[in-house]
Amino acid sequence: MNTPGSENSEHVVHLATWAYGGEVMGRLEDGRAVFVPFTLPGEQARIRLTEEKPRYARGEVVTLLETAADRVPPRCPLYGQCGGCHYQHVAYPAQLAAKAAIVRDQLSRIGGFPDPSVAATVPSPQPWGYRNHIQLHLSPEGQLGFRARRSERVVPAQDCLLAAQPLRDLMPVLEFDPESGIERVHLRVGAGDELLIWLRGQAPTPPAFSVDFPLSAVYSNPQGEEFVLAGRGFLVMEALGKTFRVSAPSFFQVNTPVAEAIITHLLENLPLDASTTLLELYSGVGLFSAFLAPRVGQLIAVESSPTACYDFGINLAEHDHVALYEAPVEMTLPHLQREGLHPDIVVLDPPRSGLPREALDSLVALAPQTIAYVSCDPATLARDGKRLARHGYRLRRITPFDMFPQTYHIETVSIWERVTAP
Repeated sequence: MNTPGSENSEHVVHLATWAYGGEVMGRLEDGRAVFVPFTLPGEQARIRLTEEKPRYARGEVVTLLETAADRVPPRCPLYGQCGGCHYQHVAYPAQLAAKAAIVRDQLSRIGGFPDPSVAATVPSPQPWGYRNHIQLHLSPEGQLGFRARRSERVVPAQDCLLAAQPLRDLMPVLEFDPESGIERVHLRVGAGDELLIWLRGQAPTPPAFSVDFPLSAVYSNPQGEEFVLAGRGFLVMEALGKTFRVSAPSFFQVNTPVAEAIITHLLENLPLDASTTLLELYSGVGLFSAFLAPRVGQLIAVESSPTACYDFGINLAEHDHVALYEAPVEMTLPHLQREGLHPDIVVLDPPRSGLPREALDSLVALAPQTIAYVSCDPATLARDGKRLARHGYRLRRITPFDMFPQTYHIETVSIWERVTAP
């Protein structure tokens, strides 16, 4: 509950440490933590409280009284209104250091790992213009834009500095009727700058659609039915010289060069050979599988998305030692245990929510010697890591990768080894 009458009060605070979520933590006069966005550690600010809880508060800057050396001018005129970016005011080397510090803090506080050793964050080759996929929302007036910070309100936008140039060129020429029923618009760019628009709405059938330039367009209704409106229903993506079919609803990493760095990291740090049985969970369209499969004797993949599974089948068709289960991970793992599977290595790339408890329990029951956990949320990683440690796994190494420059989101690859018998 908010404390009555306490919001909008002003305080002078010293900002001390990065907090996960795009904020910096300071202390109020009464000792409570206060979290303030668009600041840096070492700064002093007069803030206005926007939210108060018994043990912490949130605030916004009224005046910066002292600024940090790593503060830089934001590039985007919508910065602070659009909720997509959180670190444009932070010099890029400081962003990388902040993300490593946040991973270390989450592992320590949530996971209970004393002084965890976190490698330096691997930078993105392109801190701007790196996204091959952006998601836009449609305002009630029919304007495309991004959600405001901590709000469902749409901030109209005709450009995004994080998007690859072909998507930036596409944004200002798109027009939608407010009565079209379209709620979300995904723009994707693939190999050879091929464009795809994925429209999502509440209507059972697609709205009228026309374009006078080459692209593919797909409409999806709430029942999951897909209608190809132009071109074809998929893109061809490329990574490390391999091509991948990626259907409109299928997941693919948004920063291809950083995804390539993660693939290389896995290949260099996992004990792969012709006798290895590898289990990959949340395999998607097979981005990791395509590079792991040639290095192992058997690869078993698990993915619940029907479109991603269809793509996987095409992308991994050349390998006859690869099997795919189209089912949720938490349902498949007990089945694999009953079948007597004993994988040497498990690679998993779960959604932001991490591993469901029952899935983690089933995973450790398979007793793999090595687990490689690709995470996009250090908080859920720390939670799951704590559970892995209880089941006899030791954190061997963890490396942050800057998949999402200018934002607080952090991709990590952690490698765990079993040190006690199940």
